[in-house]
Amino acid sequence: MKLHCSVNDASVDAEVPSRLLLSDFIRHELKLTGTHVGCEMGACGACTVIVDGSPVRSCLMLAAQADGSSVRTVESLAGTPIGRLLQQAFSEHHALQCGYCTPGILTTLTAAFESGKLPADEHAVRDLLSGNICRCTGYVPIVEAILDASRQMQSSTVLANSGGTHGQK
Repeated sequence: MKLHCSVNDASVDAEVPSRLLLSDFIRHELKLTGTHVGCEMGACGACTVIVDGSPVRSCLMLAAQADGSSVRTVESLAGTPIGRLLQQAFSEHHALQCGYCTPGILTTLTAAFESGKLPADEHAVRDLLSGNICRCTGYVPIVEAILDASRQMQSSTVLANSGGTHGQK
């Protein structure tokens, strides 16, 4: 099947097998290995990418289904205002250990932050992360980092200054 989409703002044209998973296309064909594959059934969230502004489990989506879409992986966050803010908050709060789940969490958060869904309390953060499993941290430092980043987003112009066409409001 022919696939035409954008991945991290780069145009991609490829011939893909009809049953190729988006996660496998991203990792093996495009060599973007920040997208991790954990459970391969959509439960862990490690493979989360942003498709047309929404977080999507790339292990549950066929590459062909991304035809005509804009796909963003964790690599697209490098150097962006939201990416820097999240990186700083995660570092300050020691919110990662092995890092395997982190790309999926960061893409989930980026999609939420860009759409204006800034969690205001622990319950909202845990609800937002309900599709992302971390087996190392116990979530406490992750929740603290996200609340810190959310407070900074609310009190600053990070979204207004983030540039690009990634659906910021």
